[in-house]
Amino acid sequence: MPDPVNPSKFRVSGPTLPAATNHPTQPIYEMSVANCRKLDDLATTQYAIPSIVLMENASIGLCHHAIEMLKHARTPNVFNNILIATGPGNNAGDGFALARHLSNLGFAPVVVMTVDPKTIIGDAKINLDIITKMSITMIDAQDYLAGEPTIPGLIVDALFGTGLTRPITGIAATLINHINTSKDAGALVLAVDVPSGLDAQTGEPTGEAVIIADRTVTFAALKDGYRSIEAQPNLGEVFVAPIGVPTELLESLGNRVHLPRDRT
Repeated sequence: MPDPVNPSKFRVSGPTLPAATNHPTQPIYEMSVANCRKLDDLATTQYAIPSIVLMENASIGLCHHAIEMLKHARTPNVFNNILIATGPGNNAGDGFALARHLSNLGFAPVVVMTVDPKTIIGDAKINLDIITKMSITMIDAQDYLAGEPTIPGLIVDALFGTGLTRPITGIAATLINHINTSKDAGALVLAVDVPSGLDAQTGEPTGEAVIIADRTVTFAALKDGYRSIEAQPNLGEVFVAPIGVPTELLESLGNRVHLPRDRT
């Protein structure tokens, strides 16, 4: 596996199935942020896939990559050294569901919240309610930062998703700066779908506060902005995780990406 700490170039890996199977690997697709939203909408309205199922599939893919990155963690006690930073939307839901999976595997993730839990709605709230009942540790971002936290082995950026186009300010910006400082001190950073503060359509920062990830796990398809030169320092290695949408939707809304290794 490539070293997630110092990726030497922009590399993309597609969805994979367990090694014991001999099924063909699904092609990698690229699409606009607008079409990604349409992809989710059509999956639920046209194909009757509940949106919570899409979120669950995304979190399973995230968990796979989190475990892979923890193999390279520089801190000795990784089971109790995982931070999941969450914001106001569905990216937070992905983070909450990831916390459940990690907890079930014996890890002890800490979920840091930048918003009042009472403001969380929809599928994200379902997953928040679950981890609340599981007694997974959750802490307000203000309290977390005030406590002079130690450097975790892995930080998961589940703050903001692909819909963000404005600069990040306030406590979320402060937390992003802390995460980037922690990365400089040895933490590995996994971005959920897009590094928070990066415009997924243009590949450019939305403001001063932008996550610098070691690895970005994006869902269903690459976003148009990920080819941008400006995006590379923030993305790290990019992996595409499937979320269970029908292939015909990917074909109709996206473009196949042909990597050098695919060429004959």
